[in-house]
Amino acid sequence: MGYFSRSVIFHDLDTDNLPYEKVGKNEPVCIADEVPFEIPDTWEWVRFSAVIELQSGQDMTPDKYNSAKQGIPYLTGASNIENEKVIINRWTEYGKAFAYKGDLLITCKGTIGTMAILEENQVHIARQIMAIRSGNLIKIEYIQLVLETLVASLKAAAKSMIPGVSREDILSSLLPLPPYNEQSKIIAFFKSVTPFIDEYSKKESQLQNLNCVFPELLKKSILQEAVQGKLVPQDPADEPASVLLKRIRSEKEQLIKAGKIKRDKHESVIFRRDNSHYEKLDGIERCIDDEIPFDIPEGWCWTRLGTMIGVQRGASPRPKGSPEYWSSERTPHHWIKISDITKYTQNDYLYDTDEFLTDLGTTKSVFVDSDYLITAASGSLGKIAKLNISGYIYDGLMCMCFKNTSLEMDYIIILIQAMVELLMSLSTGTAWKNITTDILKNLLIPLPPLSEQRRIVEKQRELFDKITLI
Repeated sequence: MGYFSRSVIFHDLDTDNLPYEKVGKNEPVCIADEVPFEIPDTWEWVRFSAVIELQSGQDMTPDKYNSAKQGIPYLTGASNIENEKVIINRWTEYGKAFAYKGDLLITCKGTIGTMAILEENQVHIARQIMAIRSGNLIKIEYIQLVLETLVASLKAAAKSMIPGVSREDILSSLLPLPPYNEQSKIIAFFKSVTPFIDEYSKKESQLQNLNCVFPELLKKSILQEAVQGKLVPQDPADEPASVLLKRIRSEKEQLIKAGKIKRDKHESVIFRRDNSHYEKLDGIERCIDDEIPFDIPEGWCWTRLGTMIGVQRGASPRPKGSPEYWSSERTPHHWIKISDITKYTQNDYLYDTDEFLTDLGTTKSVFVDSDYLITAASGSLGKIAKLNISGYIYDGLMCMCFKNTSLEMDYIIILIQAMVELLMSLSTGTAWKNITTDILKNLLIPLPPLSEQRRIVEKQRELFDKITLI
């Protein structure tokens, strides 16, 4: 405890009118390069050491403090100061480093610069806290205001690897000192504007948050407009989606006969009758009006995603780490995991993986090539990537196979992206969420004419490119 050597700062009016400092019996030294700004004639520059007393803290071993409220409060750090109020949860009967009522507490290690004016009569402070007290000619609230402007520079001056503020840094700092009455006016003014500052800070935080989420919200809105037929104008000359759907079914039938795909045992056919929507499934017709989420334009139709595409889930060789399945070196057999979708996707294309399979490992997994992948498990539901490589997929992934030449593949991706939240709500499991192949295949989708699908894809790309530039 105590003061640094007394310093006196003055302006030499007889020579250059610059600020000089005289410490003890030493010769005055010009400190013009230290003075950060001009102050009124009635103010003075002083070192903190000339106007405050600074008490450092002292740590205690656990046997010296208690939670039974025996002794005086013991404050250990920033956790004891919240919203400029002191929180007490420990006490000690062995106090040595005291702070008293009216002292300014400031955290000086770890979390630096948290402050509060003490209202307790007496407390013991640990090394993470220092206590500042001033005399009768300077208000402690004014000391706090000045220190709040200095915290960043004090922290930057710290020489230790652990963030901290030293006694010397505080005591040697310059303080612009106004007359006592003006200190009161400054404090009163600051208190009057603080509510406005706090409100502005909240608004600024809200604005920053909005700026962060706005692009994604805008993209979601564009996707919703796209699948509801509101993104591009309809053209009456377009071939209706119902004709397109018949052609897709015809193509699927040819692929089935050629043995390239298997027949869906539960083929869905959706049609309109009496101004209602019906679905024929397993020979049974039922009205599905309650499943239709919104109206679609003339020329569009509703169908199940499984009618459009093939869906296949991955499979994982077991056990993980077995040398006969997993290669420690790069091989031609990419092993594609959920984490690879995030790590190695660029411009919507997956281009690499972290792990690889042996030839034997490939017999235990699912091969994919030039297909789209969708994450179907864990906390990454609904992420999509197009393959720029061939490989074998983890069982937390599904591939969406586009075998129809009469389908705009990228429109289907827009559909999936627009319905990710719906897919997540349909996912099974609690701690481990999962999108099953049946959930994906049974997804009810709005299908526009092929020409409009292409216009939608083109418009969506154009708008997303503009959002990227925001």
